[in-house]
Amino acid sequence: MKYMEDMQEDRDAESLFVMGKRVDSPLEEILQGETSLAEEPARGYNSEKDFVSLDAWRKGRKVRLFFYNKVIPLIPPEEKYALASQTRRASQSITLNIAEGYGRYHYKEGIQFYRIARGSIYELKDILIICWDMKIIGKDLFDTGWELLEDAKVTLNGFILYVQERQRSSTGKGK
Repeated sequence: MKYMEDMQEDRDAESLFVMGKRVDSPLEEILQGETSLAEEPARGYNSEKDFVSLDAWRKGRKVRLFFYNKVIPLIPPEEKYALASQTRRASQSITLNIAEGYGRYHYKEGIQFYRIARGSIYELKDILIICWDMKIIGKDLFDTGWELLEDAKVTLNGFILYVQERQRSSTGKGK
């Protein structure tokens, strides 16, 4: 327990700077959406630009929070190790794969991770349908979830197309 207290003290003592401003936590910047989308510079690291600045990641995060806060608590105990577990994994997979893809050096690798994230969005659409069919959720929750998933899907598809175009322009190859 002392170890945890020491870690907290160390964290409290550190000053964090994001975009030249002191912040208590970079999480504040993420939650407030104050970081901007931009690519990594050719030389050096720019701490203002990270996967958390991607609209696709932010919308995936909204999907994850929706399922964690609104859907999973309604899943009956007998589905704890089946439907609830699968819902957790799929909802985490969206942002985890976007983050991992962003961290990859080659376009092809990144695109593959973004496609896996897209597959998780489709998986969650089916989970939403299952929850509706099993009468776990009502129409309002279903409609809200569907809208969040569609918005995340469209944004992620746009990001994939953007990265594919960047790949083509960097290699000088056409379609």
